[in-house]
Amino acid sequence: MRILLVEDDAVLQQVVRQSLEDAGNHVDSAVTLAAASHIWSVQPFDAVVLDLNLPDGSGLAALRAARARGDRTAVLVLTARNRTDERVAGLDAGADDYLGKPFELAELAARLRALARRANGAEASVEIGGLRLDRAAGRFFVSAQGTVGELELPAREHAVLLALVTPPGRVLSKKTLSEKLSGFDDHLGDNALEAFVSRLRKKLVGSGATIRTLRGLGYLIEVERAPS
Repeated sequence: MRILLVEDDAVLQQVVRQSLEDAGNHVDSAVTLAAASHIWSVQPFDAVVLDLNLPDGSGLAALRAARARGDRTAVLVLTARNRTDERVAGLDAGADDYLGKPFELAELAARLRALARRANGAEASVEIGGLRLDRAAGRFFVSAQGTVGELELPAREHAVLLALVTPPGRVLSKKTLSEKLSGFDDHLGDNALEAFVSRLRKKLVGSGATIRTLRGLGYLIEVERAPS
């Protein structure tokens, strides 16, 4: 997932960002209302983690502006645990869920995965040949020669494979994949993207799933075809 993290506490932001990126997500961050509003308005995200108490105003302003322009991105609001009024205000403004501080990183990640599944109307798992994505856990498994094992991937490779299989059966252009893996102010070049795809192809050998290049269109993951 591509996530916007809006949090002005530098230590908390770094810890949360690192945790989400270690799980294969790409995270952009903002520490002020102005920065969050700008980034959110020009860059699509799969989810937004939104603190309400920002140095230059309430995060609710960014949320209300997004909903007013028709943006339906899943939003998880961070609130003080004992502030019922903050939770109510966030939900009324269009938030999809909330999490009280302090919180466990594992719960934050699980709630974001649940929001993504809800937004996509997704099934609990995706299977392509012997490759299976457990959506709840955010983990890939491969079945080959009668055995099943977890496919352990570096964060960027995990993000590429996740983008290709959610949902499965669609062609993703290099531009779309690069945007999902790039930061707001950086860019993933074609050579780096091709290297990630090449490594994934090697790791999928024997799984029954393969990544096909469609010239001029992009990449498609599908069940490997039997030799003719």
